[in-house]
This record gives sequence, structure tokens and C-alpha cells, in this order.
Amino acid sequence: MPDTVFEQTKAIVTLLVSKGFKYFGTGGALGFDTIAAQAVLSVKETHPEVKLILVLPCENQTKYWKQQDIDVYNEIKLRADKVKVLAPHYHNGCMQKRNRHLVDCSSACICFLTKHEGGTAYTVDYVKQNGLEIINVADQCS
Repeated sequence: MPDTVFEQTKAIVTLLVSKGFKYFGTGGALGFDTIAAQAVLSVKETHPEVKLILVLPCENQTKYWKQQDIDVYNEIKLRADKVKVLAPHYHNGCMQKRNRHLVDCSSACICFLTKHEGGTAYTVDYVKQNGLEIINVADQCS
């Protein structure tokens, strides 16, 4: 069994591709969004039919990030098949709008949920309300 979050996420993406999934969306945030995007891009190397769609909350999402993180983000943006930006600038609620957009356009959710509070928990609750399959990488890495 893969032992890192990246390896486990890549294995899940590969499994979903074998079940016919082709489009994978991520929100471009630091942390698991970045890992998930990198996993999708890695799977895409052997499965060119796979498409990565970045759904970004705002144009200036990286405003307070470290340069190293911005460099990784820009590389992912360059390799993504589609980039959708929901707002020109940060505003209250833009992250939630991004998360809901991702859920509304999905049929399954790969997440990394370790606590039942905050943005990820809120989004997973929304996923549950919409009846989508949830694959929590955190459960598989513990």
C-alpha cells in the first residue's frame, strides 16, 4: 500500500481513471490541493485522456504565499488543461464559492479530512448533501 499522501492520492486517481473518470478538478490551494493536482498530472503522463481543471477562487490567490509555493502553483497552472478563475480579487466567501463550484461539477470527491471543522469539513458536508462518493485520503494514510 502506498505510504505517502501523494502516492495514495495517485493510486486513487489511477483507480478512478480505470472506472472511467477523466476530469479532475482542484482548487489550487496550498496543501492537499497542490498534492492532488500533482498526482493528477503524474497519472496524466501514462493516461493522456486525463484532464486537470483548476478552479481558482480569485486571481490573486497567491498574494501572501512564499515564492517557492508560487513557483509550484505556476507550474501546475501551466500544465493544467483548463483554469477557471471565479473572481478577480479576494473577497469574503470566494473560497466557499470555489469549493461549491468544484462539488457542483463533480461526481466524486477525493479529500484529506482530519478534523470535522473548517473549510474542508464544510465542503465534505456539502459533498454528502449532494450524494457524491467521498474518498478520504487521510483515512487511507493513517
